[in-house]
Amino acid sequence: MSLVVRLRSVVCLLGRFPALAGADLDVAAGEIVLVAGPNGAGKTTLLRLLAGLLAPYSGEAEVFGVDLAANRMSARRRIAFVGHDTHCYDDLTARENIQFFARSAGRTRDEVDRVLDVVALAEAADVVHRGLSAGQRRRLALAVALVRAPDLLLLDEPHAGLDTTGRDVLADVIRRAPSEGRTVVMVSHELDIARPLATREIRVVGGLIVPISENVAP
Repeated sequence: MSLVVRLRSVVCLLGRFPALAGADLDVAAGEIVLVAGPNGAGKTTLLRLLAGLLAPYSGEAEVFGVDLAANRMSARRRIAFVGHDTHCYDDLTARENIQFFARSAGRTRDEVDRVLDVVALAEAADVVHRGLSAGQRRRLALAVALVRAPDLLLLDEPHAGLDTTGRDVLADVIRRAPSEGRTVVMVSHELDIARPLATREIRVVGGLIVPISENVAP
């Protein structure tokens, strides 16, 4: 089994508060892991740790074999994190935003056109970010992540603000991830929608990770 994520007794602090308090987790390549749990339990902290945005305070934390305590930046080229902020530029069109991030990842113009189709934004490709609807902005953020061809896709409440089209697009992206060599870890409160997409579910409670089930999806 090829491990993408390996956590052992990981503590991660927000200020002086242990948002993760001895977390253990293995995620194998090609898994789609749903992270559930109450507000403030440490779910987003877990994603930010895996993305290399936060350093572990103690314990062992590895992503793609990289020690996140020693060199958390080196794995980030293989990771994309889609959170609540799109991190897109208001004055750039949807296409220009994707092109900007594509160039930084060494991707081609063909890839830009492909991901516009994948997220159903081709017709809005020339609309500036500020002119997009909330759902279109969320799809643009997903396109920006996908154009980098990440091996690990981290999604924080990905269904929030999406209309029916957006949810269908997201479901297709998540379902195809394993066949495209991609692992997904997603945090969601919308369990009725997220559970059918997952291969496994875990729960974060009080900074600890509790396994719930395996093979959730049919």
